Parts: sequence; structure tokens; C-alpha cells
Amino acid sequence: MTGLLICTALGIEARALREGLTPTTDGVEVIRMGMGPGNAASAFPLLADAEALAVAGFGGALDEGLRPGDVVVAEEVRFDGRVLPCPSAPFVAEELAGAGLPVRTGALVTSGHLVTGAERGRLAARGALAVDMESGPVAAAAGGRPFAAVRVIVDTPAAPLLHPATLLGGVRALRTLRHVGRALARWALGLGGQPEQCPPPEEVRST
Repeated sequence: MTGLLICTALGIEARALREGLTPTTDGVEVIRMGMGPGNAASAFPLLADAEALAVAGFGGALDEGLRPGDVVVAEEVRFDGRVLPCPSAPFVAEELAGAGLPVRTGALVTSGHLVTGAERGRLAARGALAVDMESGPVAAAAGGRPFAAVRVIVDTPAAPLLHPATLLGGVRALRTLRHVGRALARWALGLGGQPEQCPPPEEVRST
């Protein structure tokens, strides 16, 4: 039985998260699922034995106030026409802020494709802070277990993925991500007094 399972899309994300863990960190495992909602859904059998779940890695900013290296903790994950609440957000954000990281909480959108151009603006107009491609399926699979989604911003509306500034943003994001694994491990240690992170399926509201 794994206490906390942290899911990532990329190997570089998994390595950075593991680097933030200490040799004495017990009950925390980091796995790479691959990119996109399909790969995340395919990883469901690996999630069964975890007491708590998290998705962590890079994300794209929708809100123009976010900068590379900023951290977004999901208060809710919007995916496939559903909104999956994540009451873990204030607890996880507190751990990250305590590590000196710039943190915001809000809505995270999971998309099946890279979000660019005008689509960023449309999602931002609906109040979303950031976008990723994996958190939604894992949030749906949590089934009432504690769940957290943490994204470190790499690209922004002003500096999208295919922009020279993204390289520097990626370096900043990678440096920040090394602190995220440690903060998630601390969050997991304090789960005893926290509420369930996602409601049962019948309570998940539709968009």
C-alpha cells in the first residue's frame, strides 16, 4: 500500500519531484504516466493501492498574471464537461507557500490537446488559471481519496511554448518543481484531520 502516489506526465518531471524527496521520506511514490488524458486513464490500475493521489508537473498559464515558475494548486479540475472539486487546495498551498514558492489556487482545466492562442483567452474568461493534460482523469479516479493537482507554470499567454522565452521559463519551472514533491509529502503526512478531497461521483457537478 502506497501512502501518496504522485503522478507525472514526463520523466523529467518525475526526476525533479524525486530529487525533492529525502531518503527518509516514507510512503511516497512517483510514477510517470505519459502525456495526455488517454495515458492518464491507462494508468488507473497503478492508482488502486494508493491512499492519496496527486498530479504534479508543468502547466500552461491562462491567467495573464502568472509567470514561469509560479505554482497553481487546483481548487477544482475541469475535465470532460465535469468539475471535480479539490478541497485539498488550501492545505497543499500552505505547504508550498511555507517553502517560499509563489502560489495561487483556482481552477485547472485538463485538455486533450495543447491550448494556444484565442482558446487560452476563452478558458481564462471562464475563470480558469491554468491548463494541463493529465489531472482530470486522475481526479476522477480518486473516488473520494485525498487528491491534489499542482502545476508549475512553464508557458504563458505572452510567452507560449514555441517562444524563445520558454526555455528560461522551463529552467525556472524545473527548479520550482524540485520543491513540490517535498511539500506534497508534508501534506500527505497531515491528512488525518482533512476532509475527503473529492465527492462521490454523483456529487460531481457538470459545467
